[in-house]
Amino acid sequence: MTNDGNYKKSKIGNHRLKPETMMMSYGYNPQLSEGSVKPPVFLTSTFAYQTPEEGEESFHIMAGRKPAPQGSLGGLIYSRFNHPNVEIVEDRLSLFEGSECSVVCSSGMGAISAILLAYLRPGDVIVQSAPLYGGTETLIRKFLPQFNIETGEFHDGLDEDDMLTSLRNAGKKGRVAMVFNESPANPTNSLVDFEALNRVLDTIKTETGHRPISVCDNTLMGPIFQQVVPQGIDMAMYSLTKYVGGHSDLVAGAVCGSLDMLRAVRATRGTLGLNLDPHTSWMISRSLETLSIRMQRAADSGHKVAQWIADNAYINAKILHPDFIKNTVYQAVYKRQCSGPSSTFSFVLDISKSDAFRLINNLSIFKSAVSLGGSESLVCHPASTTHSGVSAELRDKFGVTDGLIRLSIGLEHPDDLIADLDNAFRLTFAAAK
Repeated sequence: MTNDGNYKKSKIGNHRLKPETMMMSYGYNPQLSEGSVKPPVFLTSTFAYQTPEEGEESFHIMAGRKPAPQGSLGGLIYSRFNHPNVEIVEDRLSLFEGSECSVVCSSGMGAISAILLAYLRPGDVIVQSAPLYGGTETLIRKFLPQFNIETGEFHDGLDEDDMLTSLRNAGKKGRVAMVFNESPANPTNSLVDFEALNRVLDTIKTETGHRPISVCDNTLMGPIFQQVVPQGIDMAMYSLTKYVGGHSDLVAGAVCGSLDMLRAVRATRGTLGLNLDPHTSWMISRSLETLSIRMQRAADSGHKVAQWIADNAYINAKILHPDFIKNTVYQAVYKRQCSGPSSTFSFVLDISKSDAFRLINNLSIFKSAVSLGGSESLVCHPASTTHSGVSAELRDKFGVTDGLIRLSIGLEHPDDLIADLDNAFRLTFAAAK
């Protein structure tokens, strides 16, 4: 969008505006859209140039043959490459993440694919944390090897020696080009220590002359309770479908990082046709205005629900919620990296899959569905759904057992959610006691 010098206002005098304030106006100039307070939906496939010289210049910039002017991505060309609605979302998401820029894609998996295809080549090795979201596991473990890209993993993101040993072992297969981690992990809420990971990557660079690119799936916490790019991670990846979209009515993804790091990702997005459509982009710009208060409210309710499950009178439960994981190393990393717990967590019961299904069937407010971060509360059995494509051996290894049940706490009153759980636990387990 054309910069009139004021539509990206971030300060009043010496006072720096908070992201929550800038969500209402940053990156949009009403005077370029008939004075409309809210951005319109720009339903167009292509954009007109005032002169052919302007068109030529725009294509040079888009193709990377010339640098874009300072503070600009270049002119609007074609909606597969860019359009005003997606640029507004990219500007505003970057404010929350604390990154220089963002690239928005048509889904979370589209964002991950753009990252991997931009930076991995045959013969490279990608090392992942474990567990990852089931779709990411499938992409890395089953899709990439078809293109001669090797894989490796580390099991404990809180153990610096384990991460270093894992990367060294992976390096025996080829050049370790990337480390992809999910922190907190879905569905166990396990963490990766970013400070330790950065030291490991520095060591690998000293030993090999190449520093692997680091990527974090920040969907569960971010961008409100954790910002990973300011903590030294090269790229933050998001499924915007979840908390950022926040209403279970859209599918989108994003990558945040530096302008230089995302240049190849943006080019890959355009080449593969992974850009997000204008209407969905507009919906996300609406959702960003309430993101902070939605996530704060849901997190408060999530803590209360987790406390009830921990104290329930029916059956012993292990709570995989950041506030309830009793590990001193975990808690030190959690307090250093995060400012809150988000509202998605799991609990583990010593029960069979059929008993887990009975418990879920006895719930009435919680909807049995995959995904998370919406305004409604959801319950999910990952072993039979989101992680069913992962081998049983790996699921057991990562703790994604038949007795693990994941909750995404929404915006209902927490007392009602607790009453629903109490009724379901009573119906499922009281008769057995």
